Amino acid sequence: MDIKQHIRNIPDFPKPGILFYDISTLLAHAEAWRATVDNLAGQVSAHRPDVLVGIESRGFLVAAPLALRLGLGFVMVRKRGKLPGDVVAHTYDLEYGTDSIEIQRDAVRPGQRVVVLDDLLATGGTMAATIGLLRQIGADVRAAAFIIELTFLKGRERLDVPVHSVVAYES
Repeated sequence: MDIKQHIRNIPDFPKPGILFYDISTLLAHAEAWRATVDNLAGQVSAHRPDVLVGIESRGFLVAAPLALRLGLGFVMVRKRGKLPGDVVAHTYDLEYGTDSIEIQRDAVRPGQRVVVLDDLLATGGTMAATIGLLRQIGADVRAAAFIIELTFLKGRERLDVPVHSVVAYES
């Protein structure tokens, strides 16, 4: 199945000059969504994770059903102030300024094997920050996986773990 046929491109969103890759149409098509999850299951299971981590917010849509499919737990990495309880934060640089992500301190045990998921890999900044945060709490980050990779932005070059994607866009 050609998964790209089920991903809608929306020009000038969220601002002029940006081409947004919308997975809403993929999620709404049961067969295409199942094929996407099946593809990711094959790629992710090879790393023998103990738990899957999803990055807010579309990463939740990828990681949660995949964790269920693989019989694994699911953990959320969220923006600052969105998680209750004791959290660990990681601040990272953006093109203009900084941002912060958080995880609950007890969400991943030291040494647990983790694969991190998000819907799209662009520049790799958020994924690199998430990997750093997970290592800060002792996780063994095995890989990162995505539905979409924008290869022309070279995001995988910022990551020091194996990277998997279902579809790639060259430009």
